Amino acid sequence: MAVDVSSLSERSVEMLMTSDHTSVVSMNLFVALLCACILLGHLLEESRWMNESITALAIGLCTGVIILLTTGGKSSHLLVFSEDLFFIYLLPPIIFNAGFQVKKKQFFRNFMTIMTFGAVGTLISFAIISLGAMHFFHKFNIGSLKIGDYLALGAIFSATDSVCTLQVLNQDETPLLYSLVFGEGVVNDATSVVLFNAIQSFDLSHINTSTALQFIGNFLYLFAASTILGVVAGLLSAYIIKKLYFGRHSTDREVALMILMAYLSYILSELFYLSAILTVFFCGIVMSHYTWHNVTESSRVTTKHTFATLSFVAEIFIFLYVGMDALDIEKWKFVSDSPGKSIAVSSILLALVLVGRAAFVFPLSFLTNLTKKSPSDKISLKQQVTIWWAGLMRGSVSMALAYNQFTRSGHTDLRANAIMITSTITVVLFSTVVFGLMTKPLVRILLPSSKHISSMISSEPSSPKSITVPLLSNEQDSEVSLGVQDSEANHGPVNIPRPTSLRMLLSSPSHTVHHYWRKFDNAFMRPVFGGRGFVPYVPGSPVEQNDHQWH
Repeated sequence: MAVDVSSLSERSVEMLMTSDHTSVVSMNLFVALLCACILLGHLLEESRWMNESITALAIGLCTGVIILLTTGGKSSHLLVFSEDLFFIYLLPPIIFNAGFQVKKKQFFRNFMTIMTFGAVGTLISFAIISLGAMHFFHKFNIGSLKIGDYLALGAIFSATDSVCTLQVLNQDETPLLYSLVFGEGVVNDATSVVLFNAIQSFDLSHINTSTALQFIGNFLYLFAASTILGVVAGLLSAYIIKKLYFGRHSTDREVALMILMAYLSYILSELFYLSAILTVFFCGIVMSHYTWHNVTESSRVTTKHTFATLSFVAEIFIFLYVGMDALDIEKWKFVSDSPGKSIAVSSILLALVLVGRAAFVFPLSFLTNLTKKSPSDKISLKQQVTIWWAGLMRGSVSMALAYNQFTRSGHTDLRANAIMITSTITVVLFSTVVFGLMTKPLVRILLPSSKHISSMISSEPSSPKSITVPLLSNEQDSEVSLGVQDSEANHGPVNIPRPTSLRMLLSSPSHTVHHYWRKFDNAFMRPVFGGRGFVPYVPGSPVEQNDHQWH
């Protein structure tokens, strides 16, 4: 018996060592592929067509083919997909950095439009895709799909790919489009995830008025609670760093606290079953407005580039994996006997995505334009077409939700579920590659050096530089604050007429809210939470030399 136990133990240790070695080899190859994506992306930087997402997808597909050939058709990817890996580790840095780096003046100037597109538009798209799938899929013999599956499909394919939007639109060249499409994409992703979670938590076999009202109430609660949690986490980090002056002893502590507080907001949102995407996005906005200005000069440089780098690597990681997973033989063997049916299902879903997006972009743009008095603030038809097209890409959020709904531990044994997974992969690949490739040329054709865009850039006051470090002189450092600084501070005293009646308030709501928020922020928020104008006292720091410009 002792001999048997000993041999069994040795065999177990040997298997464990083999497994560990295999994992190490897989990780080495995956990291090497990430490096290859970065190198190739750099070489294709000036390309009119390619971007990092498409490059990573292409490398992932090529790698998947090689792995399929070397394993005899058993596998096509190096790592097993995990929703936890995606939602807990890869998505947070992407969404946080988006909120941290976004030009907030543009974002809040178009806040109501963004929320209308992101929330109301997503619900319209969700309804069209769900009802369309329910109508057309009954004609195909693809297996049994419940009403919850159809509603889940609506949520899955309503989620735009905000990650890919970052790659195909330029924040400096097209600030209005970028703020609308990207802002809508983040709110859209959050709305889709909230909808998806609500669908999974409700018994949809017996829908009545009470269930519908409870569903709507739960949706609104998740939306509001998620936003508030993100704002509170950002303000708390600003208050702690402002009061304790970590930079006196160690800038590492400042950087670590910012990163951990941002991640804590995301994890807390997951813990309380809220929308972590919305939470970490607004946490990023608040941190860039208050916390970032409370840390020392070196910490500002470090945090800005740390967040951007983490986001960049996570984006490449996701698209590289999606490319490899697209060839997973386990999923495709279920539809190999009827490839025509799989193509038909994918085509219907793609058509529903096109119709669902058009059904809200153009009508909501028309309604939004009715509230705007200045022609320069209105969304032109060419811009509406660009917004519609740029938001057609479906990506990692759709993939993750589809896996969550139709697989168990990344695998499925049901034919209907396998068809839904392969169709999702097809739509994601097609939309990312085709729509992604054509977005940049489309923007150049429809909006060539648009006068509107030029006026938008020239009309925005340039924020005073918080610090004079070369690393921060590029990209979006001029907008790291909320972007609501007085133009008087930049262009001298200017008399700006303020609304004196309710009629005027309704005619220019964004400028009015902007004005009163600025007064409230200067009078109450900044004295407590710091922000632009607050200079932490660190003996010997170069920041001390610039102290006079804030007072």
